[in-house]
Amino acid sequence: MADDSEKFIHWFRSASPYIRVHGGKTFVIQIDDDAVHSDGFTDLVHDLALLNSLGIRLVLVYSTRHSIEVRLQDHRIESRYHHGMRVTDAEAMQYVTDAAGKLRIEIEARLSMGLGNTPMSDADVRVVSGNFIAARPLGVIDGVDYQYTGEFRSADVDAIKAKLDGHEIVLIPPLGYSVTGETFNLSAGALASKLAVALAADKLIYLMECGTLKDGDGQPVSQMTQMEAEVFLKNLEDDAAKYYLGHAIDACAGGVGRVHLLERSVDGAVLQELFTRDGAGTMISRASYDVVRKATVDDIAGILDIIAPLEREGVLVPRSREKLELEIEHFTVMSRDDVIIGCAALYPFPSETSGELACLAVQPEYHDNGRGEQLLEAIENEAAGVGLKQLFVLTTQARHWFRENGFEESSINDLPVEKKQLYNYQRKSRVLVKKIH
Repeated sequence: MADDSEKFIHWFRSASPYIRVHGGKTFVIQIDDDAVHSDGFTDLVHDLALLNSLGIRLVLVYSTRHSIEVRLQDHRIESRYHHGMRVTDAEAMQYVTDAAGKLRIEIEARLSMGLGNTPMSDADVRVVSGNFIAARPLGVIDGVDYQYTGEFRSADVDAIKAKLDGHEIVLIPPLGYSVTGETFNLSAGALASKLAVALAADKLIYLMECGTLKDGDGQPVSQMTQMEAEVFLKNLEDDAAKYYLGHAIDACAGGVGRVHLLERSVDGAVLQELFTRDGAGTMISRASYDVVRKATVDDIAGILDIIAPLEREGVLVPRSREKLELEIEHFTVMSRDDVIIGCAALYPFPSETSGELACLAVQPEYHDNGRGEQLLEAIENEAAGVGLKQLFVLTTQARHWFRENGFEESSINDLPVEKKQLYNYQRKSRVLVKKIH
């Protein structure tokens, strides 16, 4: 029992930065209609209710493809596709709207039901849908008239945001409406991508029916930049995976910062992806996942989370929150998905063209991925930019790491006069110096 309590405490502490970061953010989530009829849909509903209760603004887009197929087969109507897109004639459109309407009712009912015997038993989940999406006909391509198959034209962003402001989950069927009163059948994947761009969503999440993306060695791919994803797509053979990854790339190109591709059949995949450090699927980002930048006062809590354990172990000199606030302009941080995972500080001594590298620390989970070296490079560039000729560091336990990264043994006598006067002889820190070219 004690082990379970310790695991829970560790998980909750690890998740708390993500809970803080995600609150108030807008997520567009796309699910396949097969998910609605699966055994795991009730658990997914619980997870969505939890996200909603944490203040995350949810837009849920669902597909109808398989439901339409069943209806057409039942009525012995042949499905027609061109370039992977359904050709929707007037007869097929009847079954499209029927499938969309029934799925909408079913999803709304499941989201509205009491979540008894769960942590969300008292949650009041409100769901809203409507004619938020304007569409236009796809037209004639390669001599094929797509008829009532359409494409996204625009979204009533203000109306959707008003519903989100009211803490409602916005449910979007794969249908769009024209100014002439026509209804068009839309690709749910493309719709989710376009809608995420229109809403300037913080995240787009695809719950895929296929497996997670894997590299050439069969290992799961946890993250890619947009450019890496474009290369990966060219060598991808699985049509379903290509469908999701292609729309993910489009969303990133349109300004969505993070797109997540998750295997729908994995229980709790959304929660794992959002509230654990390494997630459960593949994340596509517009730029490098890890961002190195100058720190602000908003980063102080994250910095303290990293350095506090090292201070208790005597690796770093203790700093109070007040001292950190006064010195925050000296700090550089590395963040992953807005969570601080590393930090370092530069204290210049301009009169001696020297600078102290201090408080270089990275979360233990990321020690083996070169992030310390990235922070060191950022500090070196900053030091060179203000005209410093060398860096020095005082360390009790990381001497070998600094030597591996170009520092050389030195002595107290080589420290700037001001720093020499503050040297703590009880700590017996080693002095190492690195020239900046």
